[in-house]
Amino acid sequence: MTSYSKGVFFAVSGFLVWGVLPLYWRLLEAVAPMHLLAFRILLSVILLGAILSLQKNFTWLTIFKDAKSAGLIILASIILCINWGLFIWAVNDGRVLETSLGYYINPLLSVVLGLVFFKERLTILQWTAFGLACLGVLILTILSGSLPWVSLVLAVCFAFYGALKKKIKLPSMESLAAETLAAAPLGILLLLVRIDTSSGLRLIPDPQNIAYIAALGLAVLIPLAFSGFLTSLPLYCFGHGAKLLPLSSLGFFQFIAPTMSFLLAVFVFGESFPLYRFAAFACIWLAAILHIISLKSRTQK
Repeated sequence: MTSYSKGVFFAVSGFLVWGVLPLYWRLLEAVAPMHLLAFRILLSVILLGAILSLQKNFTWLTIFKDAKSAGLIILASIILCINWGLFIWAVNDGRVLETSLGYYINPLLSVVLGLVFFKERLTILQWTAFGLACLGVLILTILSGSLPWVSLVLAVCFAFYGALKKKIKLPSMESLAAETLAAAPLGILLLLVRIDTSSGLRLIPDPQNIAYIAALGLAVLIPLAFSGFLTSLPLYCFGHGAKLLPLSSLGFFQFIAPTMSFLLAVFVFGESFPLYRFAAFACIWLAAILHIISLKSRTQK
């Protein structure tokens, strides 16, 4: 198998897993989103820590000795937790279409962040693609009467996360292990406290807050046990595939996941898809096509 074929295998595998994750989180809708996020964080760090320990790889822990590097890791972990938590909540709140839109917008926003933070130059096609994405968001905002904030937060979070990953000097698995380790205190906190909104937002210590999970049965507990694996696997596949593929190929494959989510939302979960949503998505789809063409044109120069 050639390196390109291996890259295709890993990249497609990662995006396919991300594409079917809405089905997986729906299996766990009986578990509170904050607890799902906690298990996702803690089981990921346990899994990744175990794998790296078996490889006798402990160098990734030294990144916390440098204040600047530790700050980047902590910031990346915060952004990742917002992304993970919001995605889980949105899926189980019937907003899979909004998550799909967010991940269509994400690569277009990443291009603009490249301009702002890394002084990368944008082509006319890329500016046009970004403009079309903005038009799609504007159509949704005006015709639905509200800003698609779920889509925008997901897109912004993952775009900034991608920008931070360029600054973090660690391989993908070690970086993710460090990020989940930094987020572990939040995971523990989410399991041990209860959020009280009766008189303002308060966190109340309550170790029995997760007792209900034990009563949910094996149909929930078994899938829940795999949350760390299904969190880490696509990120590893993506990181490995990105090293073996040209940017144009990776730019094409990254639209697999939101397309699968879109199809699940409309044909499996039965989410509403009125004409104004079609018009907005049409703008985003055209923007995605222009983005892929722009990447291919750049790699051929």
